[in-house]
Parts: sequence; structure tokens; C-alpha cells
Amino acid sequence: MPRFLNALIFLLISTAITSGQTSDLSVEKIMQDTDWMGTFPSSVKWGIHSENIYFDYNPGKNPSDSLYRINIKNPGKILSVSAAEKSEIIPTTGDFNRSRSKTIFTENGDLFIYDLKAKEKRELLDLSISIQDPKFMADDKRISFQAQRNAFIYDLENGSIKQITHFKKGSEKKKNDQESSDKEEWLESENLNLLEVVNQRKEEKESSDAYLKSTKEEDFVFYLQGKELRNLEVSPNGNFAGFSLIERKSGKETVVPNYVDESGYTVDLPARSKVGDMEYTAELALYDLKKDTVYMIDFSGLPGIKDLPDYTTDYPDNEWEKEEREIIPSKIYFSDNGEKAVVNLRSTDNKDRWIAAIDLQKGEIRSIERQRDEAWLAGPGIGYTYYGNATMGWLPDNNHIYFQSEETGYSHLYVLNVETGEKKDLTPGDFEVFDPIISNDNKHWFFTSSEVHPGERHFYRMPLMGGKTEKLTSMTGKNEVSLSPDEKYMAITYSYMNKPEELYLKKTKVGAKPQQLTNGQSEVFSAYDWREPELIRFEARDGAMVPARLYVPDENVKNDAAVVFVHGAGYLQNAHKWWSSYFREYMFHNLLTDLGYTVIDIDYRGSAGYGRDWRTGIYRHMGGKDLTDQVDGVKYLIENHNIDPEKVGIYGGSYGGFITLMAMFTEAETFEAGAALRSVTDWAHYNHGYTSNILNEPSKDPIAYRRSSPIYFAEGLEGDLLIAHGMVDTNVHFQDVVRLAQRLIELGKEDWEMAVFPVEGHGFVEPSSWTDEYRRILELFNENLLEE
Repeated sequence: MPRFLNALIFLLISTAITSGQTSDLSVEKIMQDTDWMGTFPSSVKWGIHSENIYFDYNPGKNPSDSLYRINIKNPGKILSVSAAEKSEIIPTTGDFNRSRSKTIFTENGDLFIYDLKAKEKRELLDLSISIQDPKFMADDKRISFQAQRNAFIYDLENGSIKQITHFKKGSEKKKNDQESSDKEEWLESENLNLLEVVNQRKEEKESSDAYLKSTKEEDFVFYLQGKELRNLEVSPNGNFAGFSLIERKSGKETVVPNYVDESGYTVDLPARSKVGDMEYTAELALYDLKKDTVYMIDFSGLPGIKDLPDYTTDYPDNEWEKEEREIIPSKIYFSDNGEKAVVNLRSTDNKDRWIAAIDLQKGEIRSIERQRDEAWLAGPGIGYTYYGNATMGWLPDNNHIYFQSEETGYSHLYVLNVETGEKKDLTPGDFEVFDPIISNDNKHWFFTSSEVHPGERHFYRMPLMGGKTEKLTSMTGKNEVSLSPDEKYMAITYSYMNKPEELYLKKTKVGAKPQQLTNGQSEVFSAYDWREPELIRFEARDGAMVPARLYVPDENVKNDAAVVFVHGAGYLQNAHKWWSSYFREYMFHNLLTDLGYTVIDIDYRGSAGYGRDWRTGIYRHMGGKDLTDQVDGVKYLIENHNIDPEKVGIYGGSYGGFITLMAMFTEAETFEAGAALRSVTDWAHYNHGYTSNILNEPSKDPIAYRRSSPIYFAEGLEGDLLIAHGMVDTNVHFQDVVRLAQRLIELGKEDWEMAVFPVEGHGFVEPSSWTDEYRRILELFNENLLEE
């Protein structure tokens, strides 16, 4: 575990003494080694023969985790994996042939094949260039792979290699451009004569290039003309290849000064551009390898390609032109037989997603599915406009595709017949589906869902075309399953609200009993009675039922004060039944509750886990419903837990810091004190990918930015405010709080202070920084809510 935990808990206990109450979290129990909590498994994976479970672990209290394994035939023994053994592990992430008797993969850029029956590993290719993305082709006799931005086919029977694409940088050069001068030739000759290693490398490269050249005929060359080649994909029958061409301009880059660089000089760290500064164009191409012809795909016929977003009606004086929006294509998804293909297309404003069938003979597309959201498209399995990662593929029948959609308001798994257009929701209901995969026998799905409860995750099996689901996990909380390659066992990384992750083994059967394999909590950690917060729902002013975690103190220590915690990341869930990624805050909340505070942790509008409408409830107004959910949560505490309205504080980091600022500036009658950590103060200064989804672009929708940015409301500050920020934060830049500080100075505000942390980025690392920050937070609440 991170080493700052020790120092953090020490801080909390030390300052607890000043608040008039005591806590069972004592210095003696926590001031030990930095891994005082214990060791917990992570990065779980299986051995290729389903016999070993590998995971990162640290029972020896070393500076970092190492690889360990458990053999399922001897589950009581946890063994360290030596470097030699580690080097021999066959990855399960390679590509399998149809019978799953062989797998292909790369190691250090070389191509290998592994025979599972013979347990034999064999090197197929060792070139001077790096081999990537090997895949069995439809006949299982050939392998496609990529190298130097081109595609090749390797024949397993005769060992031959054929280059099937011919991409080159730049533009086609004239003969005169290719001729080097006498001077250049002389300089190169002299250099090679003098430097033996350089000459040797040149000869090796020429030999490799000559070998590759000997394997190909003189074919059509496609020049990239300064564009970036992406998403190169070869059809399983070897007849086609798909690829994208990207042109990207990120606008003016920003810098973050590092004042404590080891050099002793101030060093500028390169950082992102700001929202609205991204120019991104993409083209999709289909390469007919038999005809040696490239078709550039035309997107202009997509339904609704010229649709204007609804927000434009808020600007009647603007002349909005209906023009084709830019499209970002995914890779081309070829059917298993290589005879059909589809592509996932996203508009750059992230309001439309089309799935289109591709006519492989003509290089033309036909829209077969459209999802539009006037806010923005997201959710489990939907993927990201610029980064992909959508759930999509073909069923074994080569007629149906599968994908995820939020059409019903929740992300579900769909199948669609590409010829008839018939579509079916395989997992209907008011819950979400995560990470669906097809079983080895092609007859079932495996997937995770929140069907039992939004705050639980369980693993299921279901027939390929839908039907009765089988719930394969049973433990309340989060069951993160790694399925064995033979699908007979599940390695489950399980956690509960007050129990960090442990590893369990279970047969892939309903009713089978899970067996605990690890028990990593230290005695000092497990000795404290960590609270199981109550999961509640309170009614917001618009009638929505808002989920939250609630920490209630014993009556004999209750001080009638409350603290509202606002989680960060925007689209994140924290009112759930598993061990929180905010474990530091969870422990802080235990301490606050020991001291008599009531703590509420709200999954406000914009949080993950509750479907499309919950996520998009903040569209065009951050600091709207996400803030009123905090205020309504305080109202719930006042009415149901006898909280004094004059004794309420709020804190959070990143998005939580932003909400804290909005709360202190616009809801002064509700919050007496607030701690805003690493906060966005002006959304026009944040990044493009995240911000443009929610607020559009500042030049096009300035109304959304002005009503969502705390810096415009700073005059409303009345309570006591702590602003804390890392100075080398390359995510939310330190500039954000510097601009806000100047605004507060100009407004003559007095009851605020800023704590800066010179060596910290967006996520703190150093124990001294965490100590200082949380000392200030606790003092802020004690002094302002308890008047101590």
C-alpha cells in the first residue's frame, strides 16, 4: 500500500486529541512500516494451462510488489515467482487458433507460437524490426502481423513472408529529389568506414530490408502525406485491409513550471492544450488487396450528419450553418470469414454514434445503427470518441454483430443482423453491463453487471442469443473475475466496503463455494473496527432519489456537526459496497465519525453506475444538479439526523474541489467551511476530451462555461475556505487556483487561505504533503464547525 498512509493516520490521530474526543486509531497501532495495512493482490491473471493464478503481492514488505502465484491444486501455498520462471510464462493474451490448441504472441518484438498439447514454445520470426499484433487468419495456416507500419502474412507451412500493404511516409518523390549529392555520399562513406558498429547496424538493416523486399512484388505504394496511420487491420481471409489516416492539431500547448527540479533550475513541464484548442480530422480507408486499390470511405450519407445540437437555440443571433460534422472512425471489424465488415463511427462533438456496414466490393458504407444523445455519448462499453475501447465484434455465424448501447437509458449488450437490421437487447433492465466476452465454445456470454444492486458487481453466464442468465458469483460487494483459459475456474478479486481486496477461487458453476486464497490484512489494521457505512437514498428537490454513503457516530460522541465529502473524477461511483479507491478518505471518515461528526458521501448527478440520465444530468451546467444534490443531502441530515444547520462543512478533490468551490460561493447559507483540493476553477482552462463533452466548446457555448465555473461566483464567499493544490499538477493546472486567488484578492475576501505543495501533482505522493493537507482540513472543520 502507498507509504503515505502511515503518516496520514498518524496526523489524524494526533489532531484528534485536540477535538475533545478520542479514537481507537492510536499512534501505536499505525506508526509502523509503510505497509501497515497489509498486502493485497492486484493484476490477477492465469497461466496458459489454467493451473496457476499469478498476481502482484508484497508479503515481504519490500519497496514494491512482486509477482506471486498459487497453484489451484495446492491453494494454501503462495509462492514467489523467480525472474527465470517469469520469463517462461506464456501470455494468455495472445491469439488462439480455432481449436485453441495453439496461441501466437510476441516477445521483445519476435514472433512465437505455443502448442498447448505438447507444451512447446517455438520462435517463428526474429527480424531486426519489431513484430506487432499477430493473428491467426481464417484458415489457421497463416498469420497476419504488423511491422514498420505495414501488414505482412506469414505462412506456417512453408515459412514464407509476404508484405501486403505498402505505406510510406511523406509524398511520392521525384527522381531528382532522391539523388544525394557527392558530398553527402562521401560523408556517409567516411562515417561508415570509421565507425564499425554503425556500419554493422546499417548492414543488418539492409539485410533485413532486402529479405522483406524479396518476399514481395512491386505493388501499389500508398503515401501518408504527413498523416498518422492508425487502426491497420487485415481481414481474416487476407483479401482486405482497413486503416485510418489522422491529422491532429492540439492548439497552443501549455506549460507547468517545476520550481523544485533536481537541477536547481525552474524547468517547464509540457502539458495539455485547453478545451476548444483541438483540431482533429480522420479518414477511413479500405484497401482491396486483390485489386491493389484503396477506397476512401465517404461519410456524407450518414443520417443526421448535419444535425445541429439543441443548445444552438440558446443563441438565436448566431448564424448556425448545417454542415457535415467531423467523424472519428474505429478500426474496421471484419467478420471471422473475412467476407463482411462494419465500423463504429463517432462525431467529434460526441453526440452521435453510427454503426455502418461496409460494402467490401465498392468501398461504401450503409448505416445500420444510430445512437444520438443531445448531451454526450458514454457509459460502459460505449467507448470514447478519440480513444475507442468500445465493445464490438462479430458472432460466430458471420451475420450478427454485437455492441453496447444506452438506448434504454442503461448500457446493455445488443446483437444486430447486418443484413436484416433486426436488433435485440440481450440484457434488458435498469442496470448496466460490463466487459462481455464470448465463451470458448461460442455458445455463451460471460459478463459482469450491476443487476443485483447499483453498488454490487457480479459475474454472469448467458446463452449467446440471450435467455436465462446464471449468476456465477455470490459474495456481496465487488467480484472482479478473471476467468481461467479453460473457463472451468474463476479467480475472483473480491472486496467489501470495509474489507480491502482478497483473492478467491471458485468453480464456474452456480452454487459452487468460493475459496479464499489470500488474507493480507495486518493485525494492526484488522484490529480496528472499520465501519460499514450505511447505503441510503434521499429525495432531491426534483424528486430524484440520490444514493449516498452515510457514517453515523455513536450518540455519546455525536457533536451535531456534519461533513459532506464530494468524490472526484466526475464520472465515478463511490456509494457502493466494495473497497473504495478513496480508501484514504474512507479512513478519514472513520476518524471523523469517531470524533462525533456525521459524514455523507454522495453519488451526485454526473456519477457513474446509475445510467445515462444520471450521468448527463450535469450537461451544460456543472454546479447545477450535482451541487443541489449536496445541498439536499445536508437537508436530509438536518431533518433525519439532527444536524445543526450552522455546523456543516464540505470537502473534495479535483471535481470534488470544484463542487466545494461552487458550494462555498453559491450556497453560503448551507456550508460554514470548505476545503477545495486540486480544484478546477474555470472550465475554459481544462482539457478538451472531458470538458467539451459536458459543456461543448467555450467559443460555441459560453453560457455553459460561465454558469459552470467557480471563478465567476467568487464574490459569494462568506464561510472559511481552504484551497490546496500541487504546483506540478499537469492535469488541473496550478494556474487555476492562482487566477482564483487573484480574483479573491481583488474582491477583498478575507476568510480564505491557500496551501501549495511544490513537489506534488494531481495525486499526492509524499507523506509530508498528505500530512500537511489533512491537518489543515481537520483544523478547518474543528475550528469552524466546533469552534475549537
